Amino acid sequence: MIKAVTFANKAVEIAAHLHLPPDFREDRQYPALVGIHPAGGVKEQTIGLYARRLAAHGFVVLVYDSSYQGASGGEPRLLEDPSTRVEDARCAADFLTTLPYVADQRMGVFGVCAGGGYALAVAQTERRFKAVAGVSATPMGEAARSMFGQPVSAADVIRTLEAAAAQRTAQARGAAPVYAPFVPERPEDIDRNTPTMLREGYDYYRTPRGQHPNSKGRFLMTSLDKMYAFSTFHLLPMLLTQPLLLVAGSEADTKVFSERAHALATGPKELLIIDGATHMALYDTPAYVDQAVARLAAFFGQL
Repeated sequence: MIKAVTFANKAVEIAAHLHLPPDFREDRQYPALVGIHPAGGVKEQTIGLYARRLAAHGFVVLVYDSSYQGASGGEPRLLEDPSTRVEDARCAADFLTTLPYVADQRMGVFGVCAGGGYALAVAQTERRFKAVAGVSATPMGEAARSMFGQPVSAADVIRTLEAAAAQRTAQARGAAPVYAPFVPERPEDIDRNTPTMLREGYDYYRTPRGQHPNSKGRFLMTSLDKMYAFSTFHLLPMLLTQPLLLVAGSEADTKVFSERAHALATGPKELLIIDGATHMALYDTPAYVDQAVARLAAFFGQL
């Protein structure tokens, strides 16, 4: 059962889905999870698939469109602001604690792709989350400053920031916003040098496989200064002490991020590598999602 709900992050109304267990009763209490969607995604896509599957294992699962995106409010539209994304997850926890059927001492957080990175980030300082998991986890700041774990030169980073600054000035003077794609927008944008994750990203986000009208797959160019300044890994060894589960595909471009997070974590931790899976295969390919959900359900079942 899925229930449409809303909650607030300051003045922004967040559109959410509450996935409830099949035997749901309001006079019982259930462990609860907050699920965070990928960059450019919405609650009806892969994070909704995982929420539905985890609810079948007895969890109350809250997924939502982040501030400025999807069906949620906030201006400017399509802003990807990591700090706000983290605060969205905190506000989701606030909402769950108001529900009488949620055992608020048994809450966890998980995410897919950038959502997995944000799950790791919020859990470091949000102690109401007693466990954290990432599927194809991709930390936004580290990913923005690198090419799948390979550092980008400081000069290239500065050039990008200069372009973002120039765009902010242009918009302040009345120019139209400029947007950048998270994944290729047209088949002709893909060539033999396109990384596998981006090639598969087109197939997921731009075709009937996973596309949704609220998922634009783009971000406001002036998000870049916020993305570049954000870090998930910097304080992870000191602050992420809750149990951690990372699920990555053996063929994923982004596996390096899960490996690094696992190496940095100092609390209870597990890295599950799913043989043959790529980054996007863990979004919706049944054989791989089955393995990921089974491990997530067992992991969060210890809440």
